[in-house]
Amino acid sequence: MKLAVVLFNLGGPDSPEAVEPFLRNLFSDPAIISLPAIVRLPLARLIARRRAPVARKIYEHLGGKSPIFEETRRQADALAAALSKDGVQAKAFVAMRCWHPFSDGAARAVATFKPDKIVLLPLYPQYSTTTSASSLKDWARAAKKAGLRAPASSVCCYPWEKGFVDAAAARIRDALAGARQDVSYRLLLSAHGLPKRTIAKGDPYQWQVEQSAAAIVKALDTPGLEAVVCYQSRVGPLQWIGPATDAEITRAGRDGKGVIVAPIAFVSEHSETLVELDIEYRKLAGEAGVPDYRRAGTVGTHAAFIDGLAGLVRKALDGKTVSCGEGRICPTEHKRCGYN
Repeated sequence: MKLAVVLFNLGGPDSPEAVEPFLRNLFSDPAIISLPAIVRLPLARLIARRRAPVARKIYEHLGGKSPIFEETRRQADALAAALSKDGVQAKAFVAMRCWHPFSDGAARAVATFKPDKIVLLPLYPQYSTTTSASSLKDWARAAKKAGLRAPASSVCCYPWEKGFVDAAAARIRDALAGARQDVSYRLLLSAHGLPKRTIAKGDPYQWQVEQSAAAIVKALDTPGLEAVVCYQSRVGPLQWIGPATDAEITRAGRDGKGVIVAPIAFVSEHSETLVELDIEYRKLAGEAGVPDYRRAGTVGTHAAFIDGLAGLVRKALDGKTVSCGEGRICPTEHKRCGYN
């Protein structure tokens, strides 16, 4: 069997010149700004133009570009290798939402491969209308345009999938390994934030983040380690879900606590880990009096994570949408759950 697996992620600019168009694509997405196109598109251009200078300075820390494509490509190659052990001719493709390679190019590449089956795999462990749903909707458009006929199924979400949880716990243990004996630490399980109004509409993201956090803490099995779920990367004047990661760092300083920050919604390193967490929040921690600041890595190509993804892909081969549970995992009040 020839199997195509399509990995979805947000993407990132690959040069300083790409920063503004990347931002424009981001804010043009109706899943991000839910306004009519006649209003949304000019607004996206305005926001991108205003934010681009600040964003370029952020990417200067990373050599002028995001590493997210290379990170995702490594994950794709590792996943294809894991699936090929089953005697399947597996090939993994990358489709980014806001910068190259877009879904259109990935769909054409899949069509050239001529697979028997296609599995769509968002690299977002926790489902949101702003991430997984947006990527899958764009893929449906691109796949139709490319004339893809092979049956396709998708992985909806995997907030407590064992491989993901074990890999996240392993990264946190790595950060704990060098902890100072004279410091009491607080674990900050940090995820990308969302506006409260998005959650109020039935988006299950916050609930799923909390499930991930609970599963990771259980897997760590470290009595006495205080853990807090928090959210980073606020943008604009809207009210966002909280508590905010920067506020929790400041609180830890007041309490004389060391901090271990673990990103639990990002599976690869990019500007929001390498700059926001490693540089900006580290500086904040020093100013707030945090005695020791440590950051756990993302799961990346950790063997447990890749094996977990492979298991989800195998589960999806029966042609149905799958999650890390038996069917739909979200409570009924989360009416925008992606399981169907």
